[in-house]
Amino acid sequence: MSSVKLWVEGARLRTLPLAIAPIILGSATAASLDSFDLLLSILALLVALSLQVGVNYANDYSDGIRGTDENRVGPLRLTGSGSAKPRSVKTAALASFGFAGLVGLAIVLITGQWFLVLIGLTAIVAAWFYTGGKNPYGYAGLGELAVFVFFGLVATVGTNFIQTGLIDPLAILVGGAYGLYASAVLMVNNIRDIKTDKESGKITVAVRLGEKNSRRLFIWMLWLPVLVNLMLVLVYPATLLGFLNLLLVIPATLIALDGRGAKELITALKLASFAGLGFGVLVGAGVFFVSFSL
Repeated sequence: MSSVKLWVEGARLRTLPLAIAPIILGSATAASLDSFDLLLSILALLVALSLQVGVNYANDYSDGIRGTDENRVGPLRLTGSGSAKPRSVKTAALASFGFAGLVGLAIVLITGQWFLVLIGLTAIVAAWFYTGGKNPYGYAGLGELAVFVFFGLVATVGTNFIQTGLIDPLAILVGGAYGLYASAVLMVNNIRDIKTDKESGKITVAVRLGEKNSRRLFIWMLWLPVLVNLMLVLVYPATLLGFLNLLLVIPATLIALDGRGAKELITALKLASFAGLGFGVLVGAGVFFVSFSL
């Protein structure tokens, strides 16, 4: 595999839908308040993508130097496989965070909302210490909660806020629903890694609950956003489009129910990731449609 392909693989591009969906939702809810700003939406997207790539490299580095990834099943890890030097992977993570910080600063300068600097720094610190540092919170079972908060609520409400200057209840609702999809992606990843994580001392929610209960929680994470979508249809009829997401949610659910192995769980991870993107695109489009038709 070429050097470029290695780094692309290490960036885990399949996780990027996790960064795109909340920006779509935040922008759509801003449009519902007649405050959509294309430039700010693009800048927010760049921040989200950079943070996602940064956290992927940071996890690769931190898990790799701890030996957590030595016997894992799944896509290549640069540090754990020895494909790249740990220092290089760490540098890639910090560079991604640095770029996110610079774009975030541009947002602050445009909006004049200086407190956003603190939120941005908090997001970067949270991204690093998920698996980094002496006591990473991802090793204590707090990963899903952090993903729900930062990739769900903060990303969606934040994108809405920089355009509206308001804390919009609709953004909170759809951000929370999307956060469940983002958490589901991490959950199914951790279900797959229960054995190796337990051996390496990484006590995730999946390790704490056991495989059977973790699969049940994963299914709830997939279906609660569907119920939110059902409520949204009552106010935003065009969000009925969101039910096309069932084409992804149902097969992911079946994989979880069947008790399939590691390789099948990777498929469930991909389905959950694209279900999150589907929720963002389809529900977001429904909100946009109603907003621009009024």
